[in-house]
Amino acid sequence: MKIFDGHGIARLLELDIESGAMLLERLEPGESLEAIEDDEEATAIAANVMRKLRGPAPPSHSFPTVAGWAKGFERLRKNCGGGTGPMPTALVEEAEALFDDLLATEESPVLLHGDLHHGNILSSSRGWLVIDPKGVVGEKAYETAAMLHNPSGFLENPNPAKLLEKRIEILSERLGLDESRVRGWGVAQSVLAAYWSLEDHGEVWDEALEFARLLAKKSD
Repeated sequence: MKIFDGHGIARLLELDIESGAMLLERLEPGESLEAIEDDEEATAIAANVMRKLRGPAPPSHSFPTVAGWAKGFERLRKNCGGGTGPMPTALVEEAEALFDDLLATEESPVLLHGDLHHGNILSSSRGWLVIDPKGVVGEKAYETAAMLHNPSGFLENPNPAKLLEKRIEILSERLGLDESRVRGWGVAQSVLAAYWSLEDHGEVWDEALEFARLLAKKSD
């Protein structure tokens, strides 16, 4: 939050490292992006916020990296004797291959929010701002991934595949990103998120896997 310094994000007003306390800017009215019923409008708002958050990663930092997060699949394989356990093998293999390819061709890394979805984008007197940054270093296109497979309940839409395609189009166009990389990160990160749920809660996040299937189908 210090590095972003209020650009597209709630301001950090005071910090006490010893007690772990932070005083943050209050965002009013504080309505989340989930309240915007028009999905195209919500996606455009998110893209505008992402643009404000862009900035180079500090030359010397201790932030996690997208490459480091991808090692979750190594843990999965280790914990499942080389297999994928309750995770679908085909999707895990696709996600692993996508991470390998995307990381090998990664653009200049920047500091990203790391979990930029509808629930972390709130309305305020300064416009739409984000909260709860995880802080991860990776290429700009990675930031779109969490936005693609949120919010919860999105799959209940009559045509979620069509909405996903529109999201990819809007995010790519407004952020100047390659659509194939936005889609690739969307698939890879959705599968990784499903595994994180297994690690943290003992259950696979099936909804994230369904997002991955929808995104992957279009790229077949």
